[in-house]
Amino acid sequence: MELKKFDGNLDSIDIFNLLMLDIRGDLRLVTIPKEYLSDKVIKEGIGFDASNLGFAKVTDSDMVAIPDLSTGFIETADGGMALNCLCDVFTTDGESYMQYPRAVARKTGEYLKETGIADDARMLVELEFYLFSEVNYEIGNGHSFYRVQCPEGIGENYRTPPRFGIQQGYHRPPPQDRFYHFRNKVVATMGAIGIPVKYHHHEVAAGQLEIELDFMSLLKAADGVTLAKWIIKKTAAEEGLCVTFMPKPLYKTAGSGMHVHQYLEKDGRSLFPGNAQLNLTPLAHSYLCGILEHSLTGSLLALTNPSTNSYKRLVPGFEAPVNASFAKASRAAAIRIPGYLKGDDVRIEFRTGDATANIYYMLSAMVLAGLDGIQRGADPYKMEFDSTHKPKSFPLNLNLTLNGLASDREYLAPAFPESLLDLWIRIKREEALYVYNAPTPQEYELYF
Repeated sequence: MELKKFDGNLDSIDIFNLLMLDIRGDLRLVTIPKEYLSDKVIKEGIGFDASNLGFAKVTDSDMVAIPDLSTGFIETADGGMALNCLCDVFTTDGESYMQYPRAVARKTGEYLKETGIADDARMLVELEFYLFSEVNYEIGNGHSFYRVQCPEGIGENYRTPPRFGIQQGYHRPPPQDRFYHFRNKVVATMGAIGIPVKYHHHEVAAGQLEIELDFMSLLKAADGVTLAKWIIKKTAAEEGLCVTFMPKPLYKTAGSGMHVHQYLEKDGRSLFPGNAQLNLTPLAHSYLCGILEHSLTGSLLALTNPSTNSYKRLVPGFEAPVNASFAKASRAAAIRIPGYLKGDDVRIEFRTGDATANIYYMLSAMVLAGLDGIQRGADPYKMEFDSTHKPKSFPLNLNLTLNGLASDREYLAPAFPESLLDLWIRIKREEALYVYNAPTPQEYELYF
């Protein structure tokens, strides 16, 4: 896969790919051949059926997707040059469709400026994922199973060295790290279209990898994560590999999170470094307190951890935080203040979320929760979120977090329409019903 930034010249374009987002944050695609590419398509976009993306009812589903050329990049594909662009979505009346993920993220950024608190929210997202060489799964009335294979030692087909213990892969070099060159290829492709990468490495488990992006503004960070995941998946497919961002694909093995480092910025300077406890400002304390408060109700977790599989990762003993807590240098805390950062580099890291989230909704909800904490002057020490008090456990079940979102949502109102939150709850309750009602092999082992 060869990608490069779009230079604005449409003359050499053979294919125009319009990339849209469904309600879960996954990419969808409409392709326009060169013969039908025109200035009108660029400016006015194309009509499509939004009901198939999960947003609208069939009886009122006509929407318009307009390409955002600032996100454009060129792909050499099928013997020609393809221009790929993320789109914004509008109603047939020309209004921005406010349930659409990019619209929510853009509205969050606008609200942040309107408050006068900050000019920008800066986000650094860590992508953790597994690579497998073979994956099989099937569900039926009388059977269900999954089976995975990985050349780093998972599965009966892989018994040859070099190998390491299934939980001993952290920072392994080649040849034990069999995916070093894969990551280099992916990172080079990301860099070619302007997605900044801080570093990459092997993660804890066999087959588990991490690519850490660099700081970007909220909307650009969400776009960057979306395209980075697409590049990872496409590169894996080209090499005959399977990739998953599932939080917990393997039993009793390290889960994959999507940690988000963040700070607010005003006049080009971070508002978080200060002389208060943990080298933070009172504003930063209130911001992180807002995030923890709305996580404790379950409301924020319904958007940052919106899958049944999320809560198989959020269990004690695997560095996945299960309590509303913050601490310096602790990877067991929901919010970590990195201990190795000094001065103007001090920031916070929210460690609870995972990649089943719609990244646009996730980042937006975190910022809105933090702003709510600032506006109320919330104090994490009075809330007893620090390490000197008894831990307060998150609701660790998808249905419980959805209950929280149903009752605790006022802080989301500046960017999330009520109709979107209601729709999200309905969709996620259907997922929970599908999973929680199904018997598992473990239940057969215990109860048959």
